[in-house]
Formats: sequence, structure tokens, C-alpha cells
Amino acid sequence: MKKIKVIYVALALLATMGVFANKGINIKMEKDLSSQIYEMLKQYPLELKSDDLTAEVRFTINNKGELVVLSVETQNDFLENYVKSRLNYKKVDVGHGGSGKIYKIPVRITA
Repeated sequence: MKKIKVIYVALALLATMGVFANKGINIKMEKDLSSQIYEMLKQYPLELKSDDLTAEVRFTINNKGELVVLSVETQNDFLENYVKSRLNYKKVDVGHGGSGKIYKIPVRITA
């Protein structure tokens, strides 16, 4: 009975360490991905009629390493079309393990 308890504790420690190890890699990849998106949107400045435009972009990455925009939630149709045209099917560097997940990122464009 004592051996079973020791095995359970060891398995719990290994599972906990595995969860924490994977979390750091995902956070770094998401921050790198958001900086790549920032650079893609920054390359094409636009003239704004209002001071501040915001949107929430949902996207995934296909097996070719390209962004696929699923939706852009915003009140401004121009911003929606702008984000889709600048990001959809653009190549990003995510390494391995980035495809198949759905990401959500806020986008704010200021004048």
C-alpha cells in the first residue's frame, strides 16, 4: 500500500512539472506571434477618420504556417476588411506545434 502512495505522488509531481513546462513555451510563442501580426499591420499605415479603432481577431494557423482569419469582431467594416486583407494567408514563423489551435488577439489602431 505504501508503494502505491509513493507512485501516485511521483506521478502527480511529474504531471505538474509537465504542465508548467508546456505553459512557458506557449506563452512565448503567442507573444512572438502577436509581434509578427503587429509588424504585418504596421507595414501598411492607414488614414483614420476617428482616433481609435479596435477589433478582436480570431484566427488559426494551417499546416503551411499561414494565418487563416476566422473572424474579426468590430463595429467598423473598413477595419474588418483591412485586417483580413493584411493577415489572411500570410506566412508566420511559429516553429512546431502552432497549427490547429484557435487564437484570439485584440487589435487596436490609433491615429
